[in-house]
Amino acid sequence: MPLIDTHAHLDEQSFENDFAEVLQRAAEAGLERIISVGTTVESSRTVIALSEQYPNVSAIVGIHPNYSSQAHPGDFEIIEELAKHPRVVAVGETGLDKYWDFAPIDIQREFFVRHIKLSQECRKPFVVHCRDAEPETLEVLREMAEQGSLNGVMHSFCGSANTRDACLELGMNFSVGGMVTYKKNVELREIISGIPLDRLMLETDCPYLSPIPVRGQRNEPAYVAHTAKCLGDVFGLSPVEIGNITTENARRVFSLSE
Repeated sequence: MPLIDTHAHLDEQSFENDFAEVLQRAAEAGLERIISVGTTVESSRTVIALSEQYPNVSAIVGIHPNYSSQAHPGDFEIIEELAKHPRVVAVGETGLDKYWDFAPIDIQREFFVRHIKLSQECRKPFVVHCRDAEPETLEVLREMAEQGSLNGVMHSFCGSANTRDACLELGMNFSVGGMVTYKKNVELREIISGIPLDRLMLETDCPYLSPIPVRGQRNEPAYVAHTAKCLGDVFGLSPVEIGNITTENARRVFSLSE
């Protein structure tokens, strides 16, 4: 079945020793594209380099909210230039994180707004990281929607039904990761079942958040197939059907060619 991993961190050190094998296993699992996400200026440059070397890899560039307080003056201006690269399909990941105390929320918010403005200017989507900050994230999204239409993705979505509905009203898309497969996450599966199929995509967030039945192992793009099966079960569809739907959605949202 055709699959696209819309959110991976291929520049992570855990992939250094078997990167070629990881890509080979992804191809064997049916992945036609892996979108690798930058978290700092250096990371963003690295994912662009990977996308230039491997035709089935695309890049997203940005400064992760947890690294926003470590950014140097001029770093975001570099991101703005990197976003123009033809292999870059989106900006981010951006957003708000109140779980980890790595950056003051006001600095995170400043960078969140700047990423959304960049998305609107360069006409590429933005990717949202939200952890323990749903009300604050919605506040920013609503404010920015008044300045222009939003073309965004709630990455690894695990929010409430209220957040789901508010994001749907704002025109946001959703990518679903391995957490939806965890047995205890019955409520999350119910919430995701309320998302229209044309707003859904798949991701791994690898090397993190491995799905069942490989939970506890290093995650990798090939494992998105396990999430596809679970998501198919949620909607009463076969893995091939959910693969076709989510792949077409990813092509449209990220302007990917086959």
